Amino acid sequence: MIQSVRLRIALLLVITVAALGGYWFTAGAHAQPPWYHDFADQRCFAGVPHTLNVLSNLPFVLFGALGLWYMASAASERPGAFIERSERWPYWIYFAGLLLTGIGSAYYHSNPCNPTLTWDRLPLAIMFMGLFTGILAERVHVACSRWLLVPLVLFGALSVLHWDYTERQGAGDLRLYFTVQFFPLLAVPIMLLLYPPRYTGAGDLLASLLCYGLAKVLELLDHQVYSGGQLISGHSLKHLIAGLGSGLILLMLMRRVPSGAAKPAADVALLSPV
Repeated sequence: MIQSVRLRIALLLVITVAALGGYWFTAGAHAQPPWYHDFADQRCFAGVPHTLNVLSNLPFVLFGALGLWYMASAASERPGAFIERSERWPYWIYFAGLLLTGIGSAYYHSNPCNPTLTWDRLPLAIMFMGLFTGILAERVHVACSRWLLVPLVLFGALSVLHWDYTERQGAGDLRLYFTVQFFPLLAVPIMLLLYPPRYTGAGDLLASLLCYGLAKVLELLDHQVYSGGQLISGHSLKHLIAGLGSGLILLMLMRRVPSGAAKPAADVALLSPV
């Protein structure tokens, strides 16, 4: 484990420059393909279009609401749940974004098209950046929750608005949005492996990431899964598995305690705000 905050920051900067620089140097602008909206399960029950793809968003709404309730409750104030109060804000953003993602995704799936997809992706990007900031605060330095939360959340929102704008101009560009969605999936496992934890609960976080990875696979296998028996599609299963992953984040917060990992005093002071 890398104990020096300076080395943690330096490594993360190298990874960021290498990964994003390589991606932006090699990838051209690419629009949202029209076939993206052609989901396998288009059944309608009780007048609800694409019923299962709509209703399978309920776990996002449920765990988002439960997460907000937890953050507002005395349970989240227990000693050790959050060592510093600034660490709470990324998770407020995460759970609010999660709840709105469930609503936005249900709205999109009731009428799949680019304009409705914007309202699915906007809270999703905000949710990603909230959680990513929380992990940065734990694994890199707690000051990340004070200095990076607003810029990263704004960047997440901007990535979706930029994509929406470029689509309306007839030259869709998903690169900013893909950066928001996929760069944390590269950076977080490296931080889990190399950076010391501020709290216990790494297993819950890892399980949540694995759920998200499985959800992305199911998304790609939407039609294949549905053709296996026409009971449920890969995309509906994606929502359910990703929803389970969000529940694991809530479980992590409810169970975690400070890890007791020592941090050199000089490094702790390095990023402390004036």
